[in-house]
Amino acid sequence: MGKRDTRVRGIAARAGGWSARHRWAAVGIWVLFVVLAMGLGSAAGTVELKDSEQLGGETGRAAAIAEQAGIEEPAGETVLLQGKESSLKATDSEFRAAVAAVIKAVEGTGKVTDVTSPYDTKTISKDGRSALVQFDMRGDADTAGERVEPVLKAVEEVQKDHEALRIEEIGGASMNKTFDDAFGDDFKQAEFSAVPVALGILLVAFGALVAALVPVLLAITAIMATMGLMMLVSHVQPMDETSSSVMLLVGLAVGVDYCLFYLRREREERAAGRDHETALRIAAATSGRAIIVSGVTVCVAMAGMLFTGIATFKAMGLASLMVVAVAMVGSVTVLPAVLSLLGKRVETGRIPFLHPDKRRKTAGGSGNDSRFWTSVLRVVLAKPVISLIVAAGALVAIAAPALGMKTQNLTLDQEFGDSLPIVATYERVNEAFPGGSDPAEVVVKADDINSAEVKSAIADFRERAVSSGASRGPVDVKVHDTQNIAFVYVPLVGGSNLDKAEKSLDIIRDDVRPATLGKVDGVEAPVTGQVAGSKDFNDQLVSAVAPVFAFVVVFAFVLMLLSFRSLTIAITSIVLNLLSVGAAYGILVAVFQHGWGASLVGAEGVGAIITWLPLFLFVILFGLSMDYHVFVVSRIREARLRGLTTRDSIQHGVVTTAGVITSAAVIMVAVFAIFGTLSMQSMKQMGVGLAAAVLIDATIIRGVLLPAVMALLGERNWYFPKWLNRLPDLSHDESFEEPSTRSQPPQPPAVEGERVGV
Repeated sequence: MGKRDTRVRGIAARAGGWSARHRWAAVGIWVLFVVLAMGLGSAAGTVELKDSEQLGGETGRAAAIAEQAGIEEPAGETVLLQGKESSLKATDSEFRAAVAAVIKAVEGTGKVTDVTSPYDTKTISKDGRSALVQFDMRGDADTAGERVEPVLKAVEEVQKDHEALRIEEIGGASMNKTFDDAFGDDFKQAEFSAVPVALGILLVAFGALVAALVPVLLAITAIMATMGLMMLVSHVQPMDETSSSVMLLVGLAVGVDYCLFYLRREREERAAGRDHETALRIAAATSGRAIIVSGVTVCVAMAGMLFTGIATFKAMGLASLMVVAVAMVGSVTVLPAVLSLLGKRVETGRIPFLHPDKRRKTAGGSGNDSRFWTSVLRVVLAKPVISLIVAAGALVAIAAPALGMKTQNLTLDQEFGDSLPIVATYERVNEAFPGGSDPAEVVVKADDINSAEVKSAIADFRERAVSSGASRGPVDVKVHDTQNIAFVYVPLVGGSNLDKAEKSLDIIRDDVRPATLGKVDGVEAPVTGQVAGSKDFNDQLVSAVAPVFAFVVVFAFVLMLLSFRSLTIAITSIVLNLLSVGAAYGILVAVFQHGWGASLVGAEGVGAIITWLPLFLFVILFGLSMDYHVFVVSRIREARLRGLTTRDSIQHGVVTTAGVITSAAVIMVAVFAIFGTLSMQSMKQMGVGLAAAVLIDATIIRGVLLPAVMALLGERNWYFPKWLNRLPDLSHDESFEEPSTRSQPPQPPAVEGERVGV
């Protein structure tokens, strides 16, 4: 029989081939890129998000009015004085003496201003047992936590002299200091511990120190370069600390994953008897191409955050998109060069009992085949219908609680539970003065804030806020004459119960304001504050869900369609990923909203999911899930193009990728689980949600559902209507000609510049 030659074309194969031939140049260009990105970024500096840019609506408008007027609200502090016995009242001499002592003590520090007595401001509870001394910290509110310690110590000294009372301080500055002291190192420890955890797992996966270090080093350099790029991009889209943390998390996950895919394929080809150069070219044309498809898909998913209209999400989306793109480019350019330079030295630092060669001898097997997954697949492929029903049914059951998902910004007690004394203070203030610790704030802007009409409207507003039942008072006013702006502080009935507090907020916004301030021409009066911010943020996110979901799903579908030239593969990819995300949502709701098994992860049921998490999880998980899916389906399609039957291709694709996907999933789960150990409930929710979703995706989805669905579909997996042939072809870099007879042995994958007889 005559033979035909086929020559490969493709970005990944060409990039890998060039890098391997010009390895020092490729490494040098990468190092130069990282250094330039960091240098230029450091020179440009970072533009951080302003309060007015965080949200639209009333909350954003209120912040904008204050910023435009040059008003920086100081950090407000409150000292709660409360009789330990119900018989001790604010009118008693001992109580009055304690109030006087507190005022004298805080004023004596020289760190505060505008100290007010509860007897002047009427901040005495209805039962007469509690009173509030209020004041502001001098200087910048953002750094007030660094200066509040002398004030806290002064209040503690007063407490020692008045044992019959409970004297406690709470406010923006004291809370920031408390959180920084208690949890300030949490994030740093989590971020720093993620790298050694990943390295340890890679040591187990590769059994060699150099092979384990390569993915970690590439991921770190990709993160470093992205940090510099973020500084430059911040001049167009301001960034914040959250975007940096998310970038590090995503960068480490995908950076290590992409290198892992590439390196394992190169090692697999060498184990099959190919020389180092050929193995590297095959890895470039196969895993390199899968990395590009996966990377582009992840970037598209991350870009979905840009459609939220929320600056924080835009920043997170851009940061994540950039680090994925940088890691993808590095994996298909500098990685082949590094592997070419190292050659067999990539196996340096072998750990005998962990190295794959030792494990193969011990297990009596060969290659990367997993005996466990071989056994699982034998059952799945023998009974695909039952496997599909059982696995899909289990995931649907897990996802069911998500139908009752409730989202809101967590209050202080929900976020930290009883782990901090200041939380108990927060609860006592809210109990004695509902809404007093987090009042609604009405920013009144007028042409003349001191005009009789405006003064009358503000007075009427204060009276109606209480008479409407939305507040129990006192409603305080702070006027800035020069800027013609007044701040009206309204404690909302409901306090830390956001559901009730939001009803009070609605009364203020929809009834009280229109009937008072709304009747004065030229007056703006947006309502902000913690409750208003939570509601506005939630409303804006809800309105963004549909466009973000549509964008991510549609573009992911199109990319899969063009990359695999199969309508069936594109549809099943989307359905399986949505099922994976749904299961993650169900676990979140069950654990953190209902409290089912919460103690197992060191959490507690707080009755709600943090507002930003569902959309964030969807985008991140949809992108990361595509990593595994593209990698597995690429191997299945590769085997099919080499002449194997669809059933054998499924067996080959799933089993040969089982090791690398298991290693990648273990790294991701471990890194995400670190964030699940933090004290903040919102971070626990994120960590547990991401870890659970990746675990489900790498096991039930890729190991059971995907092969079961593909086995049932058979040749229909490759269905591509003729009318779609006009679409661009982004299919595999490898070009294959199917053997003319099934008896011929499968041919090795073609690579750029290598002729393969078919």
